Amino acid sequence: MNMQPLGDRVIVKPLEAENKTKGGIVIPDTAKEKPQEGKVVAVGKGKFSESGQLQALEVKAGDRVLYGKYSGSEITTKDGEELLIMKEDDILAIIK
Repeated sequence: MNMQPLGDRVIVKPLEAENKTKGGIVIPDTAKEKPQEGKVVAVGKGKFSESGQLQALEVKAGDRVLYGKYSGSEITTKDGEELLIMKEDDILAIIK
């Protein structure tokens, strides 16, 4: 992948949703919800504060994150990989 997000944007690869519940029930494709967990692939340089200073982003490439269900814009790379581009504000948490 040869993309660099601008400003405070982040590229996230959504992780696959579980195929089974904890009880062992198989979930069909039609009943699966959109994943809300992903891995950060690339980050922008940050955003400028009101004083004009560049503020680095809190997330970094490789972080596992939780994001809003309908956050970001979906894109597909030439290789067929599905990714999301979103602002750092759309990320709810970093999973440690």
